[in-house]
Amino acid sequence: MKPWESTLLVAWLGVLGCVQAEFFTSIGHMTDLIYAEKDLVQSLKEYILVEEAKLSKIKSWADKMEALTSKSAADPEGYLAHPVNAYKLVKRLNTDWPALEDLVLQNSAADFIANLSVQRQFFPTDEDETGAAKALMRLQDTYKLDPDTISKGELPGTKYQAVLSVDDCFGMGRSAYNEGDYYHTVLWMEQVLKQLDAGEEATTTKAQVLDYLSYAVFQLGDLHRAVELTRRLLSLDPSHERAGGNLHYFERLLEEEREKMLTNHTEAELAAQQGIYERPVDYLPERDVYESLCRGEGVKLTPRRQKRLFCRYHHGNRVPQLLIAPFKEEDEWDSPHIVRYYDVMSDEEIERIKEIAKPKLARATVRDPKTGVLTVASYRVSKSSWLEEDDDPVVARVNLRMQHITGLTVKTAELLQVANYGMGGQYEPHFDFSRKDEQDAFKRLGTGNRVATFLNYVSMMPAVCGLKGSPGPECSLKYVPIRADTTSCCSMAGSSWPSAPFFAGVECCPMFPFVCFSQLL
Repeated sequence: MKPWESTLLVAWLGVLGCVQAEFFTSIGHMTDLIYAEKDLVQSLKEYILVEEAKLSKIKSWADKMEALTSKSAADPEGYLAHPVNAYKLVKRLNTDWPALEDLVLQNSAADFIANLSVQRQFFPTDEDETGAAKALMRLQDTYKLDPDTISKGELPGTKYQAVLSVDDCFGMGRSAYNEGDYYHTVLWMEQVLKQLDAGEEATTTKAQVLDYLSYAVFQLGDLHRAVELTRRLLSLDPSHERAGGNLHYFERLLEEEREKMLTNHTEAELAAQQGIYERPVDYLPERDVYESLCRGEGVKLTPRRQKRLFCRYHHGNRVPQLLIAPFKEEDEWDSPHIVRYYDVMSDEEIERIKEIAKPKLARATVRDPKTGVLTVASYRVSKSSWLEEDDDPVVARVNLRMQHITGLTVKTAELLQVANYGMGGQYEPHFDFSRKDEQDAFKRLGTGNRVATFLNYVSMMPAVCGLKGSPGPECSLKYVPIRADTTSCCSMAGSSWPSAPFFAGVECCPMFPFVCFSQLL
């Protein structure tokens, strides 16, 4: 291995070594995989060049020996009558052919295999592949996208064209099947059949697809279609043992259904599904409202309420620092009161915060309501890090700026949290504050309950939440009060980097150092 290759490999191991799998939860960490793959491609190309050079030498030797042996074999005795030819024959067989053997046996792939083997331990896992597939399905449901749209890569806000092959779609369906998600299994296996029928080449066969699809529709209660698909499978592969057993089982169940039909049920009603299935109801009662908000179809302010929203310059109740350079403030919502500020952080500050936060990113957790223990959850897909003022001067500078804007002291605020959302990253509706049954949630911090969230958008999302005028890196939002549902929709495209400190109150210290409490009532 060349010295620069070794240095590059060590550098990437340093980057990837700090990542504990779960790449799909953070686009920031997934970018490291791009550079790791680029390094592997370079290593592979160098291996190919070495192999081509070796084959060129072997071919040249073969051509030379072919011409020589054609001449010598035509008149062996006459050829060997020349002493030099006799010497060269002995030399070739004793020295040159063994040298060629060494060349042929030379392992040119050693460096590439060594590089690949070392980096493989930092590759995404089965968990990552399943998580990535779930993310696409989450986008599919939230934004009402059909598999064909996703397969063609026709997603709003995306910069590059990307398509899913037959084998890719089959992988999506298989991931859903392995998770017991038969609704999405059917959708993606039908997409596979569609692309196969269109003539797309693939290693996946129709028999494989029908095997998964027939059982999935059976699980969704469509016995008629399960029988039909299983018969199609057997017509393609008559020796398929499982399909034969399934067909007998499905036909028996179908016959029993017919026998048990009530007077108000007809056979036509039993077959009424016709391959159209409803999305199963899940654990979140607000699912439809949440997803409609993400698509920009949520509650709209009435003209009367809109008239109560204003834009102004904000000086933080005449804080000296803001008298000279006040912030632009815009009312976003009236109740709860949500305010947007512009140009709160510079591009240099944003990039520095992302730079120091990235190595500390770890899977975001939630508190288990039963045990009180922090744990990962499928409804929060992101990674986050917590920055202290000692980490970098920019943290203290930004914290002080937020204190000036809000009038809330950072002495009782939590550390600056920086989050990075992954594929389809989201945080379903939740409360930032602790409720009555969670009174000790922040006891370990030595503070009271959270009273406000100051949210900084430190990256621009090309397509986010279906919202019009989505905040970019020049914006910050202050939520006052915090006693409201908050959420983060699954990211359609781009890399979302929000940062936020949670302001908390305590009994012993003033929470509002610049204003009287009575002014806030």
